[in-house]
Amino acid sequence: MTRLIIGIPSKGRLQEKTSEFFAASGLRIIQPGGDRNYRGAIKGLEDAEIAFLSASEIARELAEGTIHFGITGLDLVHESIAAPERLVHVVTPLGFGPADVVVAVPKAWIDVETMADLGDVASDFRARHGRSLRVATKYVNLTRAFFARQGIADYRIVESAGATEGAPAAGSAELIVDITTTGSTLEANALKILKDGVILKSQAHLAASLKADWSDKALGAARTILDRVAAEETARGLRIVRALVTDPRGAVKAVLPLGAELAFGHPADETVLALLCPKDQVADCAQKLIEHGAQTVSVETPDYIFRSTNRLFDPLAEKVRR
Repeated sequence: MTRLIIGIPSKGRLQEKTSEFFAASGLRIIQPGGDRNYRGAIKGLEDAEIAFLSASEIARELAEGTIHFGITGLDLVHESIAAPERLVHVVTPLGFGPADVVVAVPKAWIDVETMADLGDVASDFRARHGRSLRVATKYVNLTRAFFARQGIADYRIVESAGATEGAPAAGSAELIVDITTTGSTLEANALKILKDGVILKSQAHLAASLKADWSDKALGAARTILDRVAAEETARGLRIVRALVTDPRGAVKAVLPLGAELAFGHPADETVLALLCPKDQVADCAQKLIEHGAQTVSVETPDYIFRSTNRLFDPLAEKVRR
């Protein structure tokens, strides 16, 4: 394996949002032949290849090392991969596909609000009914690990092949572990999330396989991609603030506590300052500059801010080069 292989969702909203994520960083995904072709490319980047896969396949192939990068949810990474920290490096969250893996019980269980309450019910359930509590879920590994941490052992998992949230009403389980975005489906099925029953807060992440063959060509393509991704992410939170001041050194000293920094290597004795300022501190930066002689302060929104170091690539390179 020489070229960088990136697994992305093959259909639906996740594929659309993934394409938008790459496009925001100036990386255009192309799929020659349309939806029937399960291989694609990034325009202008010959050393990278796209593999269109299901989200669960992406997690498995990251673990096996057959792809270098993959976009998938943390729920699938932790459910599908034993000891994921040894096999997968999480590069960055992507800000879409939010969902929580939760423990939910019937609303009619008015005395069950926490996992400790559920533990008490589980202990009494067998004596009353002659069997263990049944938990319907697709997240078998996450459920077992979470229940073990809570000290709950007397239960039985019923693997769900369909709509998990309907299991209690159907009588096939007493409670569920499932993924939810808004909670509306749980509400519609008269279920409630336990107060401390959030097992995992998930969203789509860019993840890297630590088992893949990271050739120099693959690493080079990864650096190109992550340079652009990091530049776009950095720019999103910063603004370029410009001003003509009478006391440049004093102005710089005044804005540093606000998280601002000199941009473009301008020395502090220049009277025209160009600063990178956190978006939520722009007004305060402008006020400080006016206090140091500026008559006008202009603010620009950058598309990208590239740096000589890359907070996304450097940790990955350190791990795969060991």
